[in-house]
Amino acid sequence: MIPLSKATKVVSNKENKGVFEIEALYPGYGVTLGNSLRRVLLSSLEGAAATQVKIKGALHEFAALSGVKEDVLGILLNIKQIRFRVFGEGSFSATLKVKGAKEAKAGDFKTPTQIEVVNKDLVLAHLTDKSAELEVEIEVGKGVGYEAAESRKRGKEEIGSISLDAVYTPVRRVSFRVEQMRVGDRTDFDRLIMEIETDGTMNPETALKEAAGILVKHFEIVGEGLKTEETKQAAALKPKTRRTAGAKKPAGKKPRAKKAAAKKK
Repeated sequence: MIPLSKATKVVSNKENKGVFEIEALYPGYGVTLGNSLRRVLLSSLEGAAATQVKIKGALHEFAALSGVKEDVLGILLNIKQIRFRVFGEGSFSATLKVKGAKEAKAGDFKTPTQIEVVNKDLVLAHLTDKSAELEVEIEVGKGVGYEAAESRKRGKEEIGSISLDAVYTPVRRVSFRVEQMRVGDRTDFDRLIMEIETDGTMNPETALKEAAGILVKHFEIVGEGLKTEETKQAAALKPKTRRTAGAKKPAGKKPRAKKAAAKKK
């Protein structure tokens, strides 16, 4: 039997960067686990992003706003970089109103209690005139991985409403390396070292736990499916048992009385 590894060691776990070690892995399992965890971390964790935007005075993404340095397309690209924590299901709205010569930042959005803006210092636009005004309304939702704007379009959109491509994943970067280590008399066991960087909405350790949990659930489905198939095959091959001599007949209707062998004279 292949021996199991030691418990995962947390080398460092800051707000958005973490380093983790898994030691005493059987030769070859370092790359196997590293690749699997990396793919799940980058594609399968739930996050939140802005999906819809309305900007006052802009009918489409190629418009320009008076008194604002950035065009609408530049503002949209900056809005896509806002990172959110969303508590609850469904989508929620947030609004921004800025007047005068100043910077409009992500922290200027007025949000409901279900939404938290993580990178509040992110600059969205520069207002260059005292009379300049910027009003933005966004819709924020939860999802997994990447979602193209076209996949959410249903029928006619409201005039001035712009759909955004949403990048939900909270993990920005994952890298791993495998080193050899000694276990007993052998020196070819693997040590897996993983480095995880998130966008600040999720702790790296939490991200690693969730990714491992997703893999475990999928492997359980594989095992349960094979068990079910084995049970069906065993039932099909099981021979039917015959009733043994002297066994009692199942309860039911009483058999009719036998006719007399000979009539009474």
